[in-house]
Amino acid sequence: MPSKFKIAPLALALAAGLTALSASAQEQLVRIGVSGPLSGANAFAGKDNENGVRLAVEELNAQKLKVGGKLLRFELMSEDDQGDPKAGVNVAQKFADAGVKFVLGPYNSGVAIPASRVYNDAGILMSTVGTNPKITQSRYPNVFRIVASDNQVGGSMAAYAAKELKIKTVGVIDDRTAFGQGIADEFAKQARASGLSVAGREFTNDKASDFSSILTAFRAKKVDAIFFGGYAPQGAPMARQMKQLGLSNVRLLGGDTLCSPEMAKLGGDAVGENVLCAQAGAMLDKQPGGPAFKTRYKQRFQRDPDVYAPAFYDQTMFIAQAIKSANTVDAAAVGRALHTMSYQGVAGTYGYDPSGNLKKTAVTVYTFKGGALSPLASY
Repeated sequence: MPSKFKIAPLALALAAGLTALSASAQEQLVRIGVSGPLSGANAFAGKDNENGVRLAVEELNAQKLKVGGKLLRFELMSEDDQGDPKAGVNVAQKFADAGVKFVLGPYNSGVAIPASRVYNDAGILMSTVGTNPKITQSRYPNVFRIVASDNQVGGSMAAYAAKELKIKTVGVIDDRTAFGQGIADEFAKQARASGLSVAGREFTNDKASDFSSILTAFRAKKVDAIFFGGYAPQGAPMARQMKQLGLSNVRLLGGDTLCSPEMAKLGGDAVGENVLCAQAGAMLDKQPGGPAFKTRYKQRFQRDPDVYAPAFYDQTMFIAQAIKSANTVDAAAVGRALHTMSYQGVAGTYGYDPSGNLKKTAVTVYTFKGGALSPLASY
Protein backbone atom coordinates (compact mmCIF):
# COMPACT_ATOMS: atom_id res chain seq x y z
CA MET A 1 0.00 0.00 0.00
CA PRO A 2 2.66 2.57 0.87
CA SER A 3 4.37 2.10 -2.51
CA LYS A 4 1.16 3.00 -4.35
CA PHE A 5 1.03 6.37 -2.62
CA LYS A 6 4.64 7.05 -3.72
CA ILE A 7 3.98 6.15 -7.36
CA ALA A 8 0.81 8.24 -7.72
CA PRO A 9 2.48 11.67 -7.26
CA LEU A 10 5.25 10.63 -9.66
CA ALA A 11 2.71 9.57 -12.27
CA LEU A 12 0.84 12.86 -11.85
CA ALA A 13 4.07 14.83 -12.22
CA LEU A 14 5.00 12.95 -15.41
CA ALA A 15 1.53 13.48 -16.82
CA ALA A 16 1.68 17.20 -16.00
CA GLY A 17 5.09 17.44 -17.64
CA LEU A 18 3.89 15.73 -20.81
CA THR A 19 0.86 18.02 -20.93
CA ALA A 20 3.10 21.08 -20.59
CA LEU A 21 5.41 19.83 -23.34
CA SER A 22 2.41 19.20 -25.58
CA ALA A 23 1.08 22.71 -24.88
CA SER A 24 4.46 24.33 -25.59
CA ALA A 25 4.77 22.35 -28.83
CA GLN A 26 1.50 23.94 -29.95
CA GLU A 27 2.68 27.44 -28.96
CA GLN A 28 4.96 29.92 -30.71
CA LEU A 29 6.57 32.47 -28.37
CA VAL A 30 6.99 35.96 -29.84
CA ARG A 31 9.19 38.20 -27.68
CA ILE A 32 8.59 41.93 -28.12
CA GLY A 33 11.38 44.09 -26.73
CA VAL A 34 10.95 47.69 -25.62
CA SER A 35 14.00 49.96 -25.33
CA GLY A 36 13.46 53.34 -23.69
CA PRO A 37 14.34 55.63 -20.76
CA LEU A 38 12.77 54.05 -17.68
CA SER A 39 14.94 56.15 -15.38
CA GLY A 40 16.00 59.80 -15.43
CA ALA A 41 14.14 62.90 -16.57
CA ASN A 42 12.40 61.21 -19.52
CA ALA A 43 11.24 58.12 -17.61
CA PHE A 44 7.63 59.31 -17.98
CA ALA A 45 7.97 58.92 -21.76
CA GLY A 46 9.69 55.55 -21.54
CA LYS A 47 6.94 54.17 -19.32
CA ASP A 48 4.25 55.57 -21.61
CA ASN A 49 5.84 53.86 -24.62
CA GLU A 50 6.12 50.60 -22.69
CA ASN A 51 2.46 50.83 -21.69
CA GLY A 52 1.43 51.22 -25.32
CA VAL A 53 3.20 47.98 -26.20
CA ARG A 54 1.94 46.22 -23.07
CA LEU A 55 -1.67 47.03 -23.94
CA ALA A 56 -1.17 45.70 -27.48
CA VAL A 57 0.50 42.51 -26.22
CA GLU A 58 -2.34 41.82 -23.80
CA GLU A 59 -4.97 42.37 -26.49
CA LEU A 60 -3.07 40.21 -29.00
CA ASN A 61 -2.83 37.33 -26.54
CA ALA A 62 -6.57 37.60 -25.96
CA GLN A 63 -7.11 37.26 -29.73
CA LYS A 64 -5.33 33.87 -29.78
CA LEU A 65 -3.72 34.34 -33.18
CA LYS A 66 -2.27 31.28 -34.93
CA VAL A 67 0.58 30.94 -37.44
CA GLY A 68 1.50 27.62 -38.99
CA GLY A 69 -1.02 25.89 -36.77
CA LYS A 70 0.65 27.21 -33.60
CA LEU A 71 -0.91 29.61 -31.12
CA LEU A 72 1.12 32.83 -30.87
CA ARG A 73 2.00 33.90 -27.35
CA PHE A 74 3.36 37.44 -27.20
CA GLU A 75 5.72 38.33 -24.36
CA LEU A 76 6.96 41.80 -23.42
CA MET A 77 10.61 42.30 -22.47
CA SER A 78 11.31 45.90 -21.41
CA GLU A 79 14.77 47.35 -20.75
CA ASP A 80 15.97 50.75 -19.53
CA ASP A 81 18.35 52.32 -22.06
CA GLN A 82 18.55 55.48 -19.87
CA GLY A 83 18.34 57.64 -23.00
CA ASP A 84 22.08 56.95 -23.33
CA PRO A 85 23.69 55.69 -26.57
CA LYS A 86 26.09 53.29 -24.83
CA ALA A 87 23.36 51.83 -22.62
CA GLY A 88 21.10 51.55 -25.68
CA VAL A 89 23.70 49.50 -27.54
CA ASN A 90 24.02 47.22 -24.50
CA VAL A 91 20.22 46.78 -24.43
CA ALA A 92 20.28 45.90 -28.13
CA GLN A 93 22.89 43.23 -27.49
CA LYS A 94 20.90 41.89 -24.54
CA PHE A 95 17.81 41.57 -26.74
CA ALA A 96 19.85 39.78 -29.40
CA ASP A 97 21.20 37.32 -26.80
CA ALA A 98 17.65 36.71 -25.51
CA GLY A 99 16.33 35.84 -28.97
CA VAL A 100 14.13 38.92 -29.28
CA LYS A 101 13.20 39.49 -32.94
CA PHE A 102 11.01 42.60 -32.68
CA VAL A 103 11.95 45.78 -30.78
CA LEU A 104 9.87 48.91 -30.18
CA GLY A 105 12.19 51.83 -29.52
CA PRO A 106 14.56 53.43 -28.81
CA TYR A 107 12.78 56.66 -27.88
CA ASN A 108 15.80 58.95 -28.28
CA SER A 109 17.36 59.58 -31.70
CA GLY A 110 20.83 59.61 -30.15
CA VAL A 111 20.25 56.07 -28.90
CA ALA A 112 18.47 54.83 -32.03
CA ILE A 113 21.29 55.78 -34.43
CA PRO A 114 24.03 53.50 -32.96
CA ALA A 115 21.58 50.83 -31.77
CA SER A 116 20.12 50.43 -35.27
CA ARG A 117 23.37 48.90 -36.50
CA VAL A 118 23.34 46.30 -33.71
CA TYR A 119 19.72 45.43 -34.43
CA ASN A 120 20.43 45.18 -38.16
CA ASP A 121 23.43 42.90 -37.65
CA ALA A 122 21.41 40.69 -35.27
CA GLY A 123 18.49 40.38 -37.69
CA ILE A 124 16.11 42.19 -35.32
CA LEU A 125 13.26 44.39 -36.55
CA MET A 126 13.46 47.84 -34.91
CA SER A 127 10.58 50.35 -34.81
CA THR A 128 11.56 53.74 -33.40
CA VAL A 129 10.02 57.14 -32.72
CA GLY A 130 13.47 58.69 -33.07
CA THR A 131 12.93 61.53 -35.53
CA ASN A 132 16.49 62.34 -36.67
CA PRO A 133 16.70 61.66 -40.44
CA LYS A 134 20.04 59.83 -39.99
CA ILE A 135 18.26 56.84 -38.43
CA THR A 136 16.82 55.65 -41.74
CA GLN A 137 19.54 56.97 -44.05
CA SER A 138 21.45 53.68 -43.68
CA ARG A 139 18.41 52.03 -45.33
CA TYR A 140 18.55 48.98 -43.07
CA PRO A 141 15.67 46.77 -44.32
CA ASN A 142 14.28 46.13 -40.84
CA VAL A 143 14.49 49.63 -39.33
CA PHE A 144 11.22 51.57 -39.30
CA ARG A 145 10.40 55.10 -38.16
CA ILE A 146 6.81 54.96 -36.92
CA VAL A 147 6.25 58.75 -36.75
CA ALA A 148 7.12 61.78 -38.86
CA SER A 149 10.78 62.79 -39.16
CA ASP A 150 12.41 66.04 -38.04
CA ASN A 151 12.06 67.33 -41.61
CA GLN A 152 8.28 67.03 -41.39
CA VAL A 153 7.78 68.11 -37.75
CA GLY A 154 10.26 70.99 -37.73
CA GLY A 155 9.08 72.16 -41.14
CA SER A 156 5.40 72.14 -40.09
CA MET A 157 6.13 74.17 -36.96
CA ALA A 158 8.05 76.75 -39.00
CA ALA A 159 5.26 76.98 -41.60
CA TYR A 160 2.65 77.48 -38.87
CA ALA A 161 4.78 80.14 -37.16
CA ALA A 162 5.13 82.08 -40.41
CA LYS A 163 1.63 81.71 -41.87
CA GLU A 164 -0.63 81.60 -38.83
CA LEU A 165 1.29 83.31 -36.02
CA LYS A 166 2.85 85.92 -38.35
CA ILE A 167 6.16 85.56 -36.51
CA LYS A 168 8.92 87.76 -37.94
CA THR A 169 11.95 87.05 -35.76
CA VAL A 170 12.78 83.82 -33.96
CA GLY A 171 15.61 82.60 -31.75
CA VAL A 172 16.63 78.93 -31.89
CA ILE A 173 17.97 76.81 -29.01
CA ASP A 174 18.91 73.15 -29.06
CA ASP A 175 20.10 70.75 -26.37
CA ARG A 176 22.88 69.21 -28.50
CA THR A 177 21.24 65.78 -28.53
CA ALA A 178 20.75 64.07 -31.91
CA PHE A 179 17.04 64.78 -31.63
CA GLY A 180 17.30 68.39 -30.41
CA GLN A 181 19.95 69.46 -32.89
CA GLY A 182 18.23 67.67 -35.79
CA ILE A 183 14.80 69.21 -35.28
CA ALA A 184 16.26 72.67 -34.59
CA ASP A 185 18.24 72.46 -37.86
CA GLU A 186 15.10 71.58 -39.80
CA PHE A 187 13.05 74.31 -38.12
CA ALA A 188 15.71 76.96 -38.79
CA LYS A 189 16.05 75.91 -42.44
CA GLN A 190 12.30 76.00 -43.04
CA ALA A 191 11.89 79.20 -41.01
CA ARG A 192 14.31 81.03 -43.32
CA ALA A 193 12.59 79.56 -46.38
CA SER A 194 9.28 80.88 -45.01
CA GLY A 195 10.64 84.40 -44.64
CA LEU A 196 11.40 84.39 -40.90
CA SER A 197 14.54 85.99 -39.54
CA VAL A 198 16.57 83.65 -37.31
CA ALA A 199 18.06 86.05 -34.76
CA GLY A 200 20.53 83.57 -33.32
CA ARG A 201 21.32 79.95 -32.52
CA GLU A 202 22.10 79.04 -28.92
CA PHE A 203 22.98 75.74 -27.25
CA THR A 204 22.32 74.07 -23.93
CA ASN A 205 22.23 70.41 -22.83
CA ASP A 206 19.64 67.85 -21.79
CA LYS A 207 20.58 68.14 -18.08
CA ALA A 208 20.39 71.95 -17.85
CA SER A 209 17.90 73.85 -15.70
CA ASP A 210 19.07 77.48 -15.99
CA PHE A 211 18.48 79.22 -19.32
CA SER A 212 18.46 82.83 -18.09
CA SER A 213 21.57 84.00 -19.98
CA ILE A 214 20.33 82.58 -23.30
CA LEU A 215 16.85 84.02 -22.78
CA THR A 216 18.22 87.41 -21.78
CA ALA A 217 20.27 87.52 -24.99
CA PHE A 218 17.15 86.76 -27.06
CA ARG A 219 15.16 89.37 -25.13
CA ALA A 220 17.73 91.96 -26.21
CA LYS A 221 17.21 90.90 -29.83
CA LYS A 222 13.45 91.41 -29.45
CA VAL A 223 12.48 87.99 -30.82
CA ASP A 224 8.79 87.15 -31.35
CA ALA A 225 9.32 83.47 -30.59
CA ILE A 226 11.91 80.98 -29.41
CA PHE A 227 12.15 77.48 -30.87
CA PHE A 228 13.57 74.86 -28.50
CA GLY A 229 14.89 71.59 -29.86
CA GLY A 230 14.84 69.43 -26.74
CA TYR A 231 12.70 67.63 -24.19
CA ALA A 232 9.94 68.62 -21.77
CA PRO A 233 12.11 68.42 -18.59
CA GLN A 234 14.09 71.39 -20.00
CA GLY A 235 11.24 73.00 -21.95
CA ALA A 236 9.06 73.50 -18.86
CA PRO A 237 11.62 75.40 -16.75
CA MET A 238 12.52 77.38 -19.88
CA ALA A 239 8.87 78.50 -20.10
CA ARG A 240 8.89 79.47 -16.40
CA GLN A 241 12.08 81.50 -16.81
CA MET A 242 10.69 83.24 -19.91
CA LYS A 243 7.76 84.40 -17.78
CA GLN A 244 10.08 85.57 -14.99
CA LEU A 245 12.17 87.56 -17.49
CA GLY A 246 9.13 89.36 -18.90
CA LEU A 247 8.98 87.31 -22.09
CA SER A 248 5.34 86.33 -21.57
CA ASN A 249 4.39 87.61 -25.04
CA VAL A 250 7.18 85.62 -26.69
CA ARG A 251 5.98 82.22 -27.82
CA LEU A 252 7.91 79.05 -27.01
CA LEU A 253 7.82 76.66 -29.96
CA GLY A 254 8.96 73.06 -30.08
CA GLY A 255 8.60 69.62 -31.57
CA ASP A 256 6.77 66.53 -30.42
CA THR A 257 8.68 66.16 -27.16
CA LEU A 258 7.07 69.36 -25.86
CA CYS A 259 3.61 67.97 -26.73
CA SER A 260 3.55 66.17 -23.41
CA PRO A 261 1.42 66.53 -20.28
CA GLU A 262 4.79 66.74 -18.52
CA MET A 263 5.19 70.27 -19.91
CA ALA A 264 2.07 71.50 -18.08
CA LYS A 265 2.87 69.42 -15.01
CA LEU A 266 6.39 70.87 -14.63
CA GLY A 267 5.68 74.34 -16.05
CA GLY A 268 2.46 75.17 -14.21
CA ASP A 269 0.84 78.46 -15.18
CA ALA A 270 3.86 79.36 -17.31
CA VAL A 271 2.70 76.79 -19.88
CA GLY A 272 -0.42 77.86 -21.74
CA GLU A 273 -1.26 79.29 -25.14
CA ASN A 274 2.23 80.81 -25.21
CA VAL A 275 3.61 77.28 -25.84
CA LEU A 276 3.09 75.59 -29.21
CA CYS A 277 4.41 72.24 -30.36
CA ALA A 278 4.20 70.06 -33.47
CA GLN A 279 3.54 66.34 -33.11
CA ALA A 280 3.54 63.57 -35.69
CA GLY A 281 0.12 62.14 -36.42
CA ALA A 282 -3.40 63.39 -36.80
CA MET A 283 -5.51 64.46 -33.83
CA LEU A 284 -6.09 61.27 -31.83
CA ASP A 285 -9.60 62.28 -30.77
CA LYS A 286 -10.56 62.71 -34.44
CA GLN A 287 -9.37 59.23 -35.46
CA PRO A 288 -11.97 56.42 -35.62
CA GLY A 289 -10.26 54.33 -32.95
CA GLY A 290 -8.68 57.18 -30.97
CA PRO A 291 -11.24 57.79 -28.20
CA ALA A 292 -11.73 54.06 -27.55
CA PHE A 293 -7.96 53.58 -27.28
CA LYS A 294 -7.69 56.42 -24.77
CA THR A 295 -10.46 54.83 -22.69
CA ARG A 296 -8.81 51.37 -22.72
CA TYR A 297 -5.42 52.85 -21.89
CA LYS A 298 -6.78 54.83 -18.94
CA GLN A 299 -8.71 51.83 -17.59
CA ARG A 300 -5.56 49.70 -17.76
CA PHE A 301 -2.97 52.17 -16.46
CA GLN A 302 -5.04 54.77 -14.51
CA ARG A 303 -3.59 57.63 -16.54
CA ASP A 304 -4.01 59.22 -19.95
CA PRO A 305 -1.64 58.24 -22.75
CA ASP A 306 1.27 60.58 -23.41
CA VAL A 307 2.77 61.45 -26.79
CA TYR A 308 3.82 58.11 -28.26
CA ALA A 309 1.79 55.34 -26.57
CA PRO A 310 -0.64 55.27 -29.55
CA ALA A 311 2.20 54.85 -32.08
CA PHE A 312 3.88 52.09 -30.02
CA TYR A 313 0.52 50.34 -29.69
CA ASP A 314 -0.22 50.67 -33.41
CA GLN A 315 3.16 49.37 -34.57
CA THR A 316 2.93 46.35 -32.26
CA MET A 317 -0.47 45.57 -33.78
CA PHE A 318 0.91 46.14 -37.30
CA ILE A 319 3.78 43.72 -36.62
CA ALA A 320 1.23 41.10 -35.51
CA GLN A 321 -0.72 41.62 -38.75
CA ALA A 322 2.49 41.28 -40.75
CA ILE A 323 3.35 38.04 -38.90
CA LYS A 324 -0.06 36.69 -39.81
CA SER A 325 0.28 37.83 -43.44
CA ALA A 326 3.78 36.35 -43.83
CA ASN A 327 2.67 33.22 -41.91
CA THR A 328 5.95 33.25 -39.99
CA VAL A 329 7.63 34.97 -37.05
CA ASP A 330 10.87 35.35 -39.02
CA ALA A 331 11.86 39.03 -38.63
CA ALA A 332 13.17 39.44 -42.18
CA ALA A 333 9.95 38.05 -43.70
CA VAL A 334 7.84 40.21 -41.36
CA GLY A 335 9.90 43.26 -42.37
CA ARG A 336 9.25 42.56 -46.04
CA ALA A 337 5.53 42.29 -45.29
CA LEU A 338 5.56 45.64 -43.44
CA HIS A 339 7.05 47.28 -46.54
CA THR A 340 4.20 46.04 -48.72
CA MET A 341 1.21 46.36 -46.37
CA SER A 342 -0.71 49.26 -44.89
CA TYR A 343 -2.42 49.35 -41.51
CA GLN A 344 -5.11 51.56 -40.05
CA GLY A 345 -4.17 52.20 -36.44
CA VAL A 346 -5.69 54.28 -33.67
CA ALA A 347 -3.39 57.21 -34.50
CA GLY A 348 -3.53 57.03 -38.29
CA THR A 349 -2.55 54.94 -41.30
CA TYR A 350 0.85 53.20 -41.46
CA GLY A 351 2.74 52.26 -44.61
CA TYR A 352 6.50 52.40 -45.21
CA ASP A 353 8.78 53.44 -48.06
CA PRO A 354 11.97 51.46 -48.92
CA SER A 355 13.97 53.42 -46.31
CA GLY A 356 11.53 52.60 -43.51
CA ASN A 357 9.93 56.05 -43.30
CA LEU A 358 6.17 56.52 -43.29
CA LYS A 359 4.91 57.16 -46.81
CA LYS A 360 2.37 59.62 -45.54
CA THR A 361 1.88 61.16 -42.14
CA ALA A 362 0.06 64.12 -40.72
CA VAL A 363 1.65 66.61 -38.34
CA THR A 364 -0.56 68.40 -35.82
CA VAL A 365 0.26 71.71 -34.12
CA TYR A 366 -0.95 71.99 -30.51
CA THR A 367 -1.02 74.50 -27.70
CA PHE A 368 -1.96 74.13 -24.03
CA LYS A 369 -5.28 75.15 -22.51
CA GLY A 370 -6.06 74.49 -18.86
CA GLY A 371 -3.02 72.22 -18.56
CA ALA A 372 -4.11 70.00 -21.47
CA LEU A 373 -3.07 69.77 -25.10
CA SER A 374 -5.41 71.55 -27.49
CA PRO A 375 -5.03 70.98 -31.27
CA LEU A 376 -4.76 73.98 -33.55
CA ALA A 377 -4.14 72.62 -37.05
CA SER A 378 -3.05 69.52 -38.95
CA TYR A 379 -0.75 69.45 -41.98
